[in-house]
Amino acid sequence: MSGKNVTDIVLADVEGIAKAARILESGGLVAVPTETVYGLAARADSPEAVARIYAAKGRPDFNPLIVHVRDLEQAERYGVFAGAARVLAGKEWPGPLTLVVPRRADAGLAGAVSAGLPTIAMRAPQHPVMRALLQAVDFPLAAPSANRSGFISPTTPEHVLASLDGRIDMVLDGGPCEDGVESTILLIDPEGVWHELRPGPIYLPALNDIHFDPHYPVKIVRATGERGIEAPGQLASHYAPGKPVRLNAGAAEPDEFLIGFGAVHGDCTLSASGDINEAAARLYACLHEAARARQPRIAVATVPDEGVGRAINDRLRRAAA
Repeated sequence: MSGKNVTDIVLADVEGIAKAARILESGGLVAVPTETVYGLAARADSPEAVARIYAAKGRPDFNPLIVHVRDLEQAERYGVFAGAARVLAGKEWPGPLTLVVPRRADAGLAGAVSAGLPTIAMRAPQHPVMRALLQAVDFPLAAPSANRSGFISPTTPEHVLASLDGRIDMVLDGGPCEDGVESTILLIDPEGVWHELRPGPIYLPALNDIHFDPHYPVKIVRATGERGIEAPGQLASHYAPGKPVRLNAGAAEPDEFLIGFGAVHGDCTLSASGDINEAAARLYACLHEAARARQPRIAVATVPDEGVGRAINDRLRRAAA
């Protein structure tokens, strides 16, 4: 390809959002910023548009998508919210929490968004650009991360074009994403057990303390894969930079690009001060830089496995798989 991008990057102002809405209404694909990563949006009520997401990403058809909605009221048209799930949607939305709930029989959405499952994954995003876009259309948006399947997630428009240039209609430029890792995904089973299907910016034990009785904590189970694929982001190998990745490195070998953290200084550093939130915001930018670097291998310093650090380490383990 020449140096000219085939897919346009359009500023996320009023005109840009209106243009994106027109593309989506006609069944096209638009990369849109959220507070977590850029999502590849299509209208979730169109089987043809959703099929375009899978084709553009090269995504396996057994891997479901997250449906983005304005609020709980809109979400209840497509899924059944009860008990703790309804409380959490009402309290934590908009925000980086995806809830997996039973899909309504009359949802009217493309079957592929659920990948054949009886459930549907939904969230109301917080980013002002994505929220403005959802207000501009009268349908929800299916929006997985805007990258080729299995590759590094995008937190800037340039990251999107690195793997999807020419495969999608437009990138809506809202600047870099703040949280930097994908949403926390939660399924609450009929017995009231919370299944963390993917760690993310939201720390689930804190939700119990804030919204329920901290003296009677709920049972929270981290997904092990034994139940099969129930939500996006559960594939063992994912977020891959295309090079071998070595974790918990104290220093780089001669042929390694080092991603540092805290006292371990690297070619790219997640956070020199050891700030976990800064590390999450910079994770994918550092992985993209490492993927472009001359070194054939990547080493990553140890990141504490606490708070959003659990999400960082989850993505790094999948990148190294």
